[in-house]
Parts: sequence; structure tokens; C-alpha cells
Amino acid sequence: MIGVQNVTKYYGQVCALDGVSFTVKSGEIVGLLGPNGSGKTTLMRILTGFFPATEGSVHVAGLDVATSSLEVRNRLGYLPENVVLYPDMSVRAFLHFCARVKIDGAVQRRTNVERVLSECALEPMAHRQMGTLSKGYRQRVGLAQALLGNPEVLILDEPTVGLDPNQVIDIRELIKGLGGKATILLSSHILHEVELMCERVVIIDKGRILAEDTTDRLSERIQGAANVRVRASGPPTDILNALRALKAVDQVIEHDAESDGPEGAVFTVRSSNHDIAREIAQTIIHNGWALHELRPVTLDLEALFVRLTREERKEAA
Repeated sequence: MIGVQNVTKYYGQVCALDGVSFTVKSGEIVGLLGPNGSGKTTLMRILTGFFPATEGSVHVAGLDVATSSLEVRNRLGYLPENVVLYPDMSVRAFLHFCARVKIDGAVQRRTNVERVLSECALEPMAHRQMGTLSKGYRQRVGLAQALLGNPEVLILDEPTVGLDPNQVIDIRELIKGLGGKATILLSSHILHEVELMCERVVIIDKGRILAEDTTDRLSERIQGAANVRVRASGPPTDILNALRALKAVDQVIEHDAESDGPEGAVFTVRSSNHDIAREIAQTIIHNGWALHELRPVTLDLEALFVRLTREERKEAA
């Protein structure tokens, strides 16, 4: 649904994007992550036809953004990083204005405006002038205009910025609910939010893609092995020896038991075999021990992001 192929963008002599390529499948929610100045906003502006790439091609909904810009804009909704609103207009009047640009038919326009007012919890503010709204409500208005017309593709630049915790939860659930119905690419500096909303992440720094995958697979790739947490009841020494005896197990770490903690001894198994969990379960059950917990241990998105960007900068130095 979104295809970016070898995109490069120069501002004068400054290279903002350097051979960027990735895809977003239909119905996917993908997070675009990067530090300030990494090229995220430049990439989103190219995707939405705001300005062209210096080199490379971008396709949205099967259309070339460079040659079919108007058709592409008819199929996508865009929430920019800095939402530009008309302060003297009411929320409802502004959304009707946007709907006239996007949607044919008065009835369809009215239906769409009322729908996005409800979805973005803007009904109490519908008659308020936008110049009097808080930052959080202005952000909601920006998201509401992006949702007009039920676009196939949504490009969201920092969709939860300026929202209070309750509003963040509401918008997060709204975006997650759109997964499968719309293809969504969103950027954010709030890594926890991206981890909760997105199926995959694309990490960009200094205009280049550093990684593109699910957080679990990125974690395995960076750590170089699978790490599995095991909690089982039985003689701790026997369990430890049985786990160490498994093929492809590189290391087993026994953790100190907590007197007031959950039942069973706890171990971390490190293995080059990413399917080791099945063998662990079979071993525990075969020996008649009780298996209470068996789950992968992965780096969280923040740790992945920090490690990738630091390694990239070390290599550049």
C-alpha cells in the first residue's frame, strides 16, 4: 500500500534522506522512529506530495506520488507535525470546510463530520473557536480532519503530542481500531506508544534506515540469540542441569528466589535456536516438574532504539 524505493532528498548541499526504502502492507500500522533531524518529517512530506524527492520513487495505494499527486491525496489523510488551523473558525465549521475539499455530496459531508467529531471526542467543542482550544484539542481537530472521507492511507506525524494521559489512551485505541481498515504510518518520539500501537517499526537516523521489523525480531537480531525466561517447580539443581543439557543452549542463568515471590525456580536460557521454548517445555514436563512460566525475553523498543542509533554513530565516527 505504501512503497518507498531509494528515496533521496537534498536541501541544497544537505542530504536529509539517503537511499531510503521500505514498504507498508495494506491494513498495517507501522511506526517510523528516529531522533530529531533524522528525516522523519521530510519523508512524510514526500509521501503526502508536499514536495518531491530529489531521487527515487514513492507509491501510495498503487499510485506514483510524483505523477499522480491529486489522486494520491484523495486516498490519504495527513496529520502534520504542526497542525495549522484557522483560529476564528469553529471546530465544526473547519471540519465542514475540509470535508468540502475531500467529499462529494452534502449528506456524506455532514455524516463524515459528525462521525469524526464523535471518534475524536470533539462533540463538546464543536461550536468553540479553534483559537480558544488547548493544544490537546487542537491535535484532536488535526486528527479528525485526517480521518474525513475514510482514507485508505493515514500518515500521522506525532499524533499524540500535547495530549494528556487519558487523551493519549483514547487516541491510541482509535488508531489501533483503524488497523486492518486503513494503512497507517505514524511517527512518534514516544517509544512506548509506538510499541503499543504498531505491528512493525522502521528506525531512521541521519536520513538512512537502520532497521525495519517487529520489535521481537529486531531484539533477537541485535542480541544475536533467543533469551527465554523459565519458571518451574522442582529441584533447582536438577532443572538447571537439564536445561544446560539441551542442544543449542549457550547459557542458563539461575536467578535468586524471592521468599514472597511466585512459586518455582526462575532461569534465563540463552540459545542460538529461536525455537528452543518447545524443547524447554518438553524437558520440564517429561521430568514431571510443574511449568509455571515460559516466555521470550526481548529488548524493549527504547533499548533497541538507543542501541541501534548509538552503534550507527560509532560506525560513522
